[in-house]
Amino acid sequence: MPNFTTVNEFLLTRFSNVWELRVLHAMLFLLMYLSTLMGNLLIVTVTTFDWKLHTPMYFFLRNLSVLDMCYISVTVPKACAIFLLDNIVISITGCAAQIFFVLLCCCIELLFLTIMALDRYVAICQPLHYPVILNSQVCVQMTLASVLCGLAYAGFHTSSTFRLSFCQSNVVHQFFCDIPSLLKLSCSEILSNEISIFISTVVFAGGCFAFIITSYVHVFSTVLKLPTSGEQKKAFSTCFPHIIVLTVFISSGAVVYVKPNSSSPTILDMVSSVFYSIVPPFLNPVIYSLRNKQIKEAARKIMRKTLGREKDKIIL
Repeated sequence: MPNFTTVNEFLLTRFSNVWELRVLHAMLFLLMYLSTLMGNLLIVTVTTFDWKLHTPMYFFLRNLSVLDMCYISVTVPKACAIFLLDNIVISITGCAAQIFFVLLCCCIELLFLTIMALDRYVAICQPLHYPVILNSQVCVQMTLASVLCGLAYAGFHTSSTFRLSFCQSNVVHQFFCDIPSLLKLSCSEILSNEISIFISTVVFAGGCFAFIITSYVHVFSTVLKLPTSGEQKKAFSTCFPHIIVLTVFISSGAVVYVKPNSSSPTILDMVSSVFYSIVPPFLNPVIYSLRNKQIKEAARKIMRKTLGREKDKIIL
C-alpha cells in the first residue's frame, strides 16, 4: 500500500507571489470590502429608521444587505491576510467553517434574489393583490424558510466533504476553501460527492434562475403595456441590472461547481470565485438600492437630522 500522510491543515494560494502584486491584490480586495460594508450598512440604516420604507421590498433589501456584509466577510479578510503575510495556513476547522458559511450565504443570497423577483412580479403584475400576497407574516416566513434551506444545503455538503480523507498534498489552489478545490486533494472516492454537487447546483440554482427569468418576462410584458415611455424606461433600468448581476453570480458559480473537475488548477478558477463570492455583495448596494430615489431621499433626511443634532450640541 502507498504511504499517505494525513493532512492536518491546508495551505491557501495567492494570485501571485510577487510582493508588489500581493499588495495590489490586498488593496483591491480591501477597497471592495470596505465599500461593500459601507454601502450595505447605509441601506440597513436607512430602511430601518425611515418608516416610509417599511414595505416588503425594502424588508428584503435590508435582509439582503445584512447577508451581503456577512457573505463578503467570510472570505475577504482571510484573503487579505494571506496576500500580505507569510502565513497562508488555514486549519481544517477553519476551512470547514469557510465552506459552510460560503455555501450558507450563497444559498440564502440566491433565495433572497428569487423572492425579490417575486416581489417585483406581484407589485407590477398583480398590484391589487400585493398587500395580501406579501404581507408582513409571509415576508418573515419566507426569510426564515430561506435561512433554514441554506443551513440544510450548507450542512449537507460540508459534512459530506469532510467525511473524505485528505492525504499527500495540502495545497488548496484557491484564496479560500471551497469544495471543488478540496475534492482534488482527497484520496477517497469522490464520485458521489461530485454527483450530489452537480445535481443540487443544477436543480437549485437552475430552478431559481428559471423562476427569476420567468418573473421578469411577465414584468416586461406588463411594463410594455404602460402608456408612457418614461415608466417603461424606469422599469427596464431597474430590472436589467438585476438580471446582469444574477447572471454573473450564477454563471461564475457554475464555472466552479458544475464544470468537470480538472486535476490541473487554473487562474480562471480563482477569478471565477471572485465573481460569485465578492462581486455580488459589492454590486448589490449599487444595483438594488443606491440608484433608488427613495433610498437617496431617506439618506438625506437622516443626514440632515444627524447634522442638526450635532449643531444643537455645539451651541449648547
